[in-house]
Amino acid sequence: MVHAGQSGHPGGSLGAADVVTALYYAVMRHDPQNPRWPLRDRFVLSKGHCSPVLYAALADCGYFPSADLATFRRPGSHLQGHPCSAKTPGIEASTGTLGLGLSTACGLALGAQLRGDAHYTYVLCGDGEQQEGQIWEAAMFAHKYRLSHLIAFTDRNRLQTDGDTEDVMPLDPLPEKWRAFGWNSWEIDGHDYTEILEAVARAKRDHEGRPTMIIANTTKGKGVSFMEGSASWHSGPPTDTDLARALEELAHA
Repeated sequence: MVHAGQSGHPGGSLGAADVVTALYYAVMRHDPQNPRWPLRDRFVLSKGHCSPVLYAALADCGYFPSADLATFRRPGSHLQGHPCSAKTPGIEASTGTLGLGLSTACGLALGAQLRGDAHYTYVLCGDGEQQEGQIWEAAMFAHKYRLSHLIAFTDRNRLQTDGDTEDVMPLDPLPEKWRAFGWNSWEIDGHDYTEILEAVARAKRDHEGRPTMIIANTTKGKGVSFMEGSASWHSGPPTDTDLARALEELAHA
C-alpha cells in the first residue's frame, strides 16, 4: 500500500500487525457483511497514521475488496492516509490528530454503558501519542465513569518521527502512570499471540470496574530486517528494490 501510494507509515503499521490481527481474528465480534451491526465490538485506531495495518485487516475480513488497497492515498480513494468513518466500511472513528482517538473511544464506551450494551471498545494508541495532554484527559474521564468495557493497547515501539520517545519526551514508566490514573495496566510482548489473547481475557475478567491499558512492547518495522527498530521508517515509501526485499522477507517470516 505505502509503495503504491508513494506515501504512508510502514514501520508502525508492521509493528502493530500482531495486535490488530489478534483482535480482528480471535477477539472481536464483528460482521463484515453488516458493518453497523449493533452488537459488534468497536475498534478505534488512535494512531491513525498507521492506517495500512487496519485497511489490510478490513480488506482481508471482507469489508471491501482487497483490490482497493492499491488505491491507498490516491485522489478519490476511500482509503486515505488517515481513517475516515464516513467513507470506509468498518471504520468506527475518523482519526489522525494524535491524542484524540482515545477520547473518541471513551465516548463510544460511555454510550454503550449508558445503553446497557455488552460490547467492548478496543483502542490502539501510539506511544509517542501519549506525550499529548489529551490522552491523560481521556484517562481521567475513563476512570471517572468506570469504563470497564474499554480495553486499550499502547504500541510501545519506543520510536516516533523525531527519534527515540525517551529522548523526545520520556514516557517510562508507562504501566505505573496508567495505574496512577486508575486504570489496570501491565506489559506484554506485542508480537506474542498467546500473551495478547491472555491480556484481553485478563482485562475482561479482572477489571474491577476499571478500564485497561495493555502496554504491548513491539518492534517498529517488525518482519523486515532493514526497517526493524529504525525511526527512519516511521514514514516514507519503499523503493522498488526495498519492496521486493521486504516482501521476500515477510513471505518467509
